[in-house]
Amino acid sequence: MLSRLTRLPRPAALAVCAAPVLGLFAVAALAPLPYVVAVPGPTADVLGSDQGKPVISITGAPVRDTKGQLRMTTIRATGPSSTIKLHELLGYWFGTGEAVMPREAVYPSGGSDKEIEEHNLEEMTKSQSAASQAALGFLRKDPKDVKVELNLADVGGPSAGLLFSLGIVDKLDGDGSGADLTGGRNIAGTGTISADGAVGPVGGVGLKTQAAKRDGASVFLVPKAECSDARAELPEGLRLIPVTSLTDAVNSLRALNRNGEVPSC
Repeated sequence: MLSRLTRLPRPAALAVCAAPVLGLFAVAALAPLPYVVAVPGPTADVLGSDQGKPVISITGAPVRDTKGQLRMTTIRATGPSSTIKLHELLGYWFGTGEAVMPREAVYPSGGSDKEIEEHNLEEMTKSQSAASQAALGFLRKDPKDVKVELNLADVGGPSAGLLFSLGIVDKLDGDGSGADLTGGRNIAGTGTISADGAVGPVGGVGLKTQAAKRDGASVFLVPKAECSDARAELPEGLRLIPVTSLTDAVNSLRALNRNGEVPSC
């Protein structure tokens, strides 16, 4: 095959070589690709209410009236079974306010749309349980005496864990000296949390900072491992505070209220 091709005039040889390549491009342009398109999603103040019910309800201990906001952030993505073609991908790639993400980064569990939805709701339930354990452990309160109920509809996944924990701390103890943990600010953030208070990374941080700024936040708590992602498209006027644990987050907010030294990305 190679010997015959070398005897062709050069333009003809190039044309023969290009034909399979063009065919591959044509197939790629028409084939669905394993990506989703994501945009900044809604935010929710965990110190407030959702559908007429408090997001955080606590019994067994005195609860403070709080000022300020603690906003958990989300992304909104095309569905796990949706398809995207190459020409669409390129259009979104260079758009503003949108991100093209590998499907497995948004829907790591696989399965059908229904199975993924059920998995995400299960992850949210686990996250809420871990958030309660982390907050009560931080405050040295017995979970047998203090009961926490978390209510937030239409949101799945574990990335609100940190904000749930902070909300519980603020409602029970504020900043520890009688003032609000938020200092009256609109504070947003993201991050998973474990029962021992460790904060883990999440996806779509760049989109979540946009959602936070859109909804009035001035401070954004970000898992430290994702500082560079958060800085990449940081909206003007939004302050990043990196955290690795619930203790980090509380100490940083206390320092912010005292005009003390606060870590930055």
